[in-house]
Amino acid sequence: MHGTFTHPDWDGWEGTSSDPNDRQFGDITAALEPTETTDVPIVLVGEPYDGAVIGRKGTREGPLEIRRSLASTKAAHLSAGAPSLEGESNAPDESMAVIGDLGDLELPGSGVADVQASVRTAAAAIYELDAVPIFLGGDNSLTYGNVVPLLENEDGGDVGVINFDAHLDCREVHHEPTSGTPYRQLHEAGLEAYVAVGARHFETSSRYVEYVREQGGTIVPADAFADGPRAVVETVQNALATVDTLYLSVDCDVLDASAAPGVSAPTPGGLTTRELFAAVGALVADERLAGVEIVECAPPLDTNGRTVDAAARTVAHAIRGVLEANS
Repeated sequence: MHGTFTHPDWDGWEGTSSDPNDRQFGDITAALEPTETTDVPIVLVGEPYDGAVIGRKGTREGPLEIRRSLASTKAAHLSAGAPSLEGESNAPDESMAVIGDLGDLELPGSGVADVQASVRTAAAAIYELDAVPIFLGGDNSLTYGNVVPLLENEDGGDVGVINFDAHLDCREVHHEPTSGTPYRQLHEAGLEAYVAVGARHFETSSRYVEYVREQGGTIVPADAFADGPRAVVETVQNALATVDTLYLSVDCDVLDASAAPGVSAPTPGGLTTRELFAAVGALVADERLAGVEIVECAPPLDTNGRTVDAAARTVAHAIRGVLEANS
């Protein structure tokens, strides 16, 4: 596989509960080498980078802290008929793994364009695995490298991206890409469909709203959740009904600032965690899904781990949805 990965220096994937009846994500996740052949349906990929952040930095610490929180999150989902992650034993054992952790992608120390190129090469190889990748960012500039290999796949057909974000991130590139330019770059690379979910009034330029509409994109503002997550999910699904491949991105600033203070630009008027979990869980339960990412989680800017925990549980809901689609 192209790209170099390292496993972060931490206490590793194992459950932290003293209750023998508990089964946590740490119990069903195993660190794997990218060259290993596995039959896990989901792989985690860390992308520790914040060199393109427009505002406050700190997202390079996101992948490790999201892992820590996820490891101690219980794996049971309460909905009837939900795919079970439960097993007969809690002993961490790679043979029982549902999720493989490939580690962190080592990224160059040069410019943002070089980082995006490195991510692009690694992501292309990851998509060749028989597993759905969940990329743990890192800033939003990484989205370009994560998605563009899907546009280059001749067998992938039309590609649509669902972007949970307070902003539209379709600024023009001046000198170098930023965390605000990935969807402009992707449209220029041939992205067929784009849906922004949770965008805020008074948080973006009218010109960028016009740009998205000129590209045939759909904007579902945060206040659309007043009718409930199900209505939003239906709107998104209708907008992407004709695409062949889906990619889902979650920028943590889509959440209200009270739920996610640990982001570059926290703002009021955003989604609740419950709204985000419900929408993500439903939208990833789609056989067309090729990949998921969660970006812009900045632990140094967080308060009492609220943003990190919200990010980790978003990943948990995404995992459950992917398993539902493949069950």
